[in-house]
Amino acid sequence: MTHRLLSSSIVVLVCSLCVTAEPLSKAKRGDWPMWGGSPDRNMVSGETGIPATWDVKTGKNVKWTADLGSQSYGNPVIANGRIFIGTNNNANRRPNIKGDKGVIMCFEEKTGKFLWQATHDKLPTGRVNDWPEQGICSSPFVDGNRLYYVSNRCDVVCADVEGFTDGENDGPFKGEKYKESQDGDFIWTFDMIEELGVFPHNLATSSPVGAGDLIFLLTSNGVDEGHLNLPVPDAPDIIAINKKTGELVWDKILAGRNVLHGQWSSPAYGVIKGKPQVVFGAGDGWCYSLNPKNGELIWKFDLNPKKSHWELGGRGTKNNIIATPVIYDDKVFLAVGQDPEHGEGPGHLYAIDATKTGDVTESGRVWHLGGDDFHRTMSSVAIADGLLYTADLSGFIYCLDVKTGKPHWKHDTFAAIWGSPYVVDGKVYLGDEDGEVVVLKHSPKLKEIATNDLRNAVYTTPVASRGVLYIVNRRTLFALDD
Repeated sequence: MTHRLLSSSIVVLVCSLCVTAEPLSKAKRGDWPMWGGSPDRNMVSGETGIPATWDVKTGKNVKWTADLGSQSYGNPVIANGRIFIGTNNNANRRPNIKGDKGVIMCFEEKTGKFLWQATHDKLPTGRVNDWPEQGICSSPFVDGNRLYYVSNRCDVVCADVEGFTDGENDGPFKGEKYKESQDGDFIWTFDMIEELGVFPHNLATSSPVGAGDLIFLLTSNGVDEGHLNLPVPDAPDIIAINKKTGELVWDKILAGRNVLHGQWSSPAYGVIKGKPQVVFGAGDGWCYSLNPKNGELIWKFDLNPKKSHWELGGRGTKNNIIATPVIYDDKVFLAVGQDPEHGEGPGHLYAIDATKTGDVTESGRVWHLGGDDFHRTMSSVAIADGLLYTADLSGFIYCLDVKTGKPHWKHDTFAAIWGSPYVVDGKVYLGDEDGEVVVLKHSPKLKEIATNDLRNAVYTTPVASRGVLYIVNRRTLFALDD
C-alpha cells in the first residue's frame, strides 16, 4: 500500500477560521501554514496572478525547482519565508545520511535553496507499520517558530523552523541523532507507539491542526499485516497534545474494534454557532465531532449506507475515510474512500449539519452524492462562491451547488486522482497520477483552461502563496510564477 497538553481552555480563533460562506475574493492569502491553509481545511485561496500554464521543459513560468526524494506524498506548507514538505531520503541532501528514511525538507521560499531536513529512521517492524520508501506523508502545521507533524515512526514532532542552521539546540529535547547545521532541531517528540500502544497500519500520516495551546491529530491505528485482526483495539483514534510542552491532554477511542483498515485522515477545527468543534473521519467510516477542550462527543454521522458491507481487498461496499473534513457555513463536508490499491468502487459525499448533537446520521444529512454518481475518493473538497469542487479516485472532478448538492458539471481527467481540488484566482487546479495538472475555470459552467504536464505523478495538492503556485510531483517541488 502506498499512502500516503495540559491546557484547560481553548482560544477561539473565529476571525481566522473562514467557517462562514465567503467569496473567493475574501479568501485567505499569504502564508499557507498547514494542510488546507486554515483550520477549517477549505482548499481555497484569495491569491491573484497565478499562472494557468507552464512548461517544465522550456522553463516557461517556472521560477525555480527543488529536488525531493524518489516518492513524495506530503503537501507543501509555506510560512515565515520557508517551505516545508514531507518526502523520503533519496534526494541525497545529507550525503552522510544513507538509506531509507522519513524526511521533512525545508527550503527558502524566494529561491528554493535547500536549508535543512529533519530525518527519521524507519521503524524496525517494517512495512506493516512503516512502508518502505514512502517517507513522511504528514503535512506540517506551522505556528510561529515551531512546526508540528507526524513522522513515519508514529511520533508527534515539534521542531524549530530554523533547524540547526542557527547553531543552537533549542528546547528540552536533546536526543537528536542527526544534528549538523542542515539537520532538524526537535523541541519535543511524543511517541504514540510507546505512550499509547498505537499500531499504525502501513504508515502514520495525519496532518495536525491547532487551536489555542492544543494540536489535534489522528493516530493511524489499524489492522495487522494480514488485515484480519486489530492488534490494539483500545488504542485511541484521535489525541490532543499541548503544543508547548508535548504533553497529552486527552485521547479518544471511538472507532475501537470497528476499525476497518487504517486511519489516515486528518482533523479539522471550527467554531459552529459559537461552539468550538474538532471534526474527523475515523477508521470505522463515521465522522465525529468532539469538544476540543476535553474530547467529549458532540455528534457523529455514519458515512456508509446501512446495507453496506466490508470485504478484504475493497471488494465490499463499505468504505473508510481518507479525505479530510471541510467546515463551511456551519456544515461539514466529507466523503469516503479506501486504500487506492483496492481500486474503484461506489463512494459517498455528504453535507452534514454540524449544529446538532448525538447521532445525526438521519437528522443531520443536508444532501448526499453517491452510488453510480460518485466513486471512492481520498480528496477533500474546496468551496467558494456557492460552488463545491470535489474529485474521486476514478479521475473525475465535480462541481456542485454547495447548498443543494446539485451537480453543475463533471470533468474526466482519465487518470487516478489522489490530491484535492484547489481554488485560486478564478481557477480550479488538480493534479493526477499521469503527472498532468488540469486548470479549469471557477464557474458553474465547465471550461478547461489548460492541462500542464509535470512529467511525473502528482499525488499532492497545488497551493499558492504571495503570487507563486507550488506543486509537488513524485520527485520535484515546482515554484510557478506568471
